[in-house]
Amino acid sequence: MFFLVGIRTKERLLSTVTLVCEICGATAPQAVVQTSTKFTAFLIPLFPVRSSRYRLECGNCGAARAVDAGSAARLVA
Repeated sequence: MFFLVGIRTKERLLSTVTLVCEICGATAPQAVVQTSTKFTAFLIPLFPVRSSRYRLECGNCGAARAVDAGSAARLVA
């Protein structure tokens, strides 16, 4: 008998907004990405292990920086 258990992290693109990047200083599209980690059993996600995290990824330089949930919600709206 065997069990397939593990942790899966998924990323979801929420929106793309045009902002000035804090790293490179260029006005470029910034992708708002949500990352969620869930415990899986037999490849079926069961419950979240870690709360959702949000980040902005610059389309110009590729740098990513973390943002809080409130800022991500304002950028998506």
